[in-house]
Amino acid sequence: MKKLIAVCLLALMPSLSFAAEHGLELDKVDIDLTDKAAMQDGARTFANYCMGCHSAKFQRYERVADDLGIPHELMLENLVFTGAKIGDHMKIGMQPNDAKTWFGAAPPDLTLVARVRGSDWLYTYLRSFYEDKTRPYGVNNKVFPNVGMPNVLVGLQGNQVIGCKQVQTEVDGKKQFDPLTGSPLTHEACDQLTVEEKSGTLTAEQFDEKVKNLVTFLAYSANPVKLESQRIGTYVLLYLAFFFVFAYLLKREYWKDVH
Repeated sequence: MKKLIAVCLLALMPSLSFAAEHGLELDKVDIDLTDKAAMQDGARTFANYCMGCHSAKFQRYERVADDLGIPHELMLENLVFTGAKIGDHMKIGMQPNDAKTWFGAAPPDLTLVARVRGSDWLYTYLRSFYEDKTRPYGVNNKVFPNVGMPNVLVGLQGNQVIGCKQVQTEVDGKKQFDPLTGSPLTHEACDQLTVEEKSGTLTAEQFDEKVKNLVTFLAYSANPVKLESQRIGTYVLLYLAFFFVFAYLLKREYWKDVH
């Protein structure tokens, strides 16, 4: 029993540590694994912006196409750029040794990243790159300081900078107001991100939606059978509840004469 508890704690430690890393509060994202349109858009973003360096080698193009309702011809035409066949795994052409030479470390496979990091972490991370000319790729990240990758979505989001500005004071997640005037209490915070006006092709709302769709696709990729498992689990619980009634009645019938 102790070993089982230890294993469970070890499984939870990555998500707990990532959430609390650097004391940064993560933005919440509500993803819907039944929204195929969102996952299709996320798959398109992943193929166009992420698969230059990151693979999803535990997924197959065919499985993704079938689950997301994408015809095989469209999948091959628009989301496969390596000459792979529809039944192949989603690998990339970059060799690990080359990647290590170019980047210092091979970019990780992203098939299971949503299970390891969590959807909120991914959503916050992808929106938290900012300009930092001291870094090799000219950017840094609030969630993952000194990250060793470029901001591949900068063309969509625009150039984001970090600086100081007045923000409303919060205590335990509650916004504070002046008790006499009712006006918001503010303070200067110097870790605020701001996107330079008209530097990206998407508005802030459009970019957040784009990232949400990407995270939704990654969440699906990390557990393609989640919805099916939930559906089967519901039937199992209904069966057990139904069986319990008859088991209880049978037990009462057998034991009614036992005193």
